[in-house]
Amino acid sequence: MSIRDAVIIGFVQGITEFLPISSSGHLVIFQKILNINSPGNLIEVSAHLGTLLSILFIYKSDIWSLAATAKTQKSKYYIFLIILATIPSVVFVFLGKSFLLSLFDSIGSVSIALIFTGIILFISGFRKNADKKLNISKGLIIGMSQALAIIPGISRSGMTISLALLLGISAKEAAKFSFMLAIPAIFGATILTLLDAQFNQYQQMIYPLLITALVSFISGYIALNSLIKILNTGKFFYFSFYCIFVGLISLLYF
Repeated sequence: MSIRDAVIIGFVQGITEFLPISSSGHLVIFQKILNINSPGNLIEVSAHLGTLLSILFIYKSDIWSLAATAKTQKSKYYIFLIILATIPSVVFVFLGKSFLLSLFDSIGSVSIALIFTGIILFISGFRKNADKKLNISKGLIIGMSQALAIIPGISRSGMTISLALLLGISAKEAAKFSFMLAIPAIFGATILTLLDAQFNQYQQMIYPLLITALVSFISGYIALNSLIKILNTGKFFYFSFYCIFVGLISLLYF
């Protein structure tokens, strides 16, 4: 794997992991367009670690506060909601792993999933209020939307934030819960990928792996900060037009 490919994969992963346009879908499309042959699982691990670190860095005060007050009823409830919302993804992965892996080879399914993401993003722009609180039912619904986003082409941030907004949760709280929820999701995906990795094939790839992680962290940090600002302006649904456009183009030409 070349340094160029490592930079591209890291950049695409970092930007698209947080902007609601699907990191998995864009990686499939970019690898097809640029003829990038990903050498396997550890590159995915490097890219995911970079984005995970960017979440931890941006939300470090919230994470620290949650850990420091973990014994309070409020923090216990919030942690419970994160765990509850993570369960659907765990079930989906273990029940449909072979099916999910097959979708990564299908540009057609990725294109349709991107269009679906665009439709959900567009609908989120019609929410009427933002005065509701997170509860068990809302957390479970958001968690199920995250599970659906395991399908390549469906954006995790797009689905979770859109559903939170449609459920009446404020933009700030929707973003916070979405990315707090991303921590166990990305960490779990990283562990599963590591279990399947063939480490003996990567002895000569330490630099591409490090570059992928670094570029993913930097681009992810920029993208996540940008998304938070966009959410505060009420223009989150604008990404719907991009997703639908890319989905249609990919469907027609690939």
